[in-house]
Amino acid sequence: MKNLTVSLDDETYRRARMIAAERDTSVSALVKRFLVELTSGETEFERLKRMEQEIRAQITAFSASENLPRDELYDRRF
Repeated sequence: MKNLTVSLDDETYRRARMIAAERDTSVSALVKRFLVELTSGETEFERLKRMEQEIRAQITAFSASENLPRDELYDRRF
């Protein structure tokens, strides 16, 4: 287990101690709980990878032959 030193302004520390006392715990336990919850979720990369896989799974009927021919694609007469 690693130890961590955190610097806080006096008011934040005072309020954290009050909250810890109300919850019958310590400031260290509050910080530990916060960090455990913060790191237990998926990372942004993992979330995006999962979303990509979900979206790709929904694409069932795609065919490149349905694309416009190159001449029509670049027709700029509009």
